[in-house]
Amino acid sequence: MNSDEMVRLCREHTMYTWGAGDAMDVVPVERAEGVYFWTPDGKRFIDFNSQLMSVNIGHSHPKVVARMKELLDGLIFVHPGTATESRALLGQRLAQICPGDINSFFFTLGGAEANENAVRAARLFTGRQKILSRYRSYHGGTNLTMQLTGDPRRWANEPGSPGVVRVMDPWPLTYSWGDDEEAITRQHLIYLEEVIQYEGPHTIAAMIIETVVGTNGILPPPQGWLKGLRALLDKYGILLICDEVMCGFGRTGRWFAFEHGDIVPDIVTMAKGLTSSYLPLGAVGLRQPIADHFRKSVFWGGLTYNSHPLLMGTALAVLDVMAEEGIVAHAAEMEHVMRAEMQALKDRHPTVKTFRAIGLFGMVDLQKDSKGTPMAPYNGSHPAMGAFSKRIKERGLYTVTRYGSFHVNPPLTITPAELREGFEILDDALGVVDGYFEG
Repeated sequence: MNSDEMVRLCREHTMYTWGAGDAMDVVPVERAEGVYFWTPDGKRFIDFNSQLMSVNIGHSHPKVVARMKELLDGLIFVHPGTATESRALLGQRLAQICPGDINSFFFTLGGAEANENAVRAARLFTGRQKILSRYRSYHGGTNLTMQLTGDPRRWANEPGSPGVVRVMDPWPLTYSWGDDEEAITRQHLIYLEEVIQYEGPHTIAAMIIETVVGTNGILPPPQGWLKGLRALLDKYGILLICDEVMCGFGRTGRWFAFEHGDIVPDIVTMAKGLTSSYLPLGAVGLRQPIADHFRKSVFWGGLTYNSHPLLMGTALAVLDVMAEEGIVAHAAEMEHVMRAEMQALKDRHPTVKTFRAIGLFGMVDLQKDSKGTPMAPYNGSHPAMGAFSKRIKERGLYTVTRYGSFHVNPPLTITPAELREGFEILDDALGVVDGYFEG
């Protein structure tokens, strides 16, 4: 099938996410390998967003593909009330990887389902109903997780599931909690405790956070904030749910991003990198007291494809590759290379305002004038961003733009040479964007 026919039939007979189908800039893809993918016409793209921050070990890793083929000759499916070898081994492996006493797991088909079931577990365990979440967040597209989400994608889905209380972030768009990270942490936690008082601590089951905010900014928490939050929630018996769907499995240079804050959440959710998105799989990790509760009490939730053997086996193959090839450590080392490339862009282009990177989880913010005015407003766009996207596509680079920023989240297997190849294209595209600078 050629590119035009592929796009035409997909538009006619399928629906796309987060956009009107006819307006989508659809890229036809025929194959992918390593950090690259190709259209049916042979055009090559370097994948600078790991598709959706998820193809952590690169495309079509030969060891995982070979193992997936072997799995097809074994047990394909049994219902979730059974025990299988792959389920036993994956649960054991995740218990070994997760810090602290996170040692029991409920399996889902993705991140939204993982967050949905994490909230269900928190409510059943505590007997409370309210959930705190943040405005600069994304937690999934189901009815409940859309309301946990703070970004504008929830607006068209309101009203939704009740019981969600959203709060401002340590890093709001325009407001500042202080002049340095210590002050920001202190003042934000004072504010958060006041909200807890207003809502009634006895009514709040949990607070859910993206440990490092993903699509809404790639925002690591300020220094000391995770430890301070952990202590504050413990004070009121409120559980902490860390959504590691994007930032987990090596993306930040650690197995899990919460390890940077030297804490252990009560519940952790994961997906994406768990199978490098080769097959759909998510998981909810529970600390010992919560897991023990559900050994005696009913967990009122279930999924037909919970603990699907084919998915379990694929996850094990991915985790084997990550361990054997030192992929998490490699991501940590590559942060320095990526930061240097980002700094070089800032030095050369007046439209580059600032950048952030933790591991291979990064974002560059653009400005339209020397006052630092964002290139595009919140939930808005600017012609410069369209010109940027067009140019990188012409040059063979794929990534995601968000308002006046763009993501840099390549596969964790990327080499310094491949990373610099992508930044050369970004450098060229920012030359186009500079034409929109207002001085």
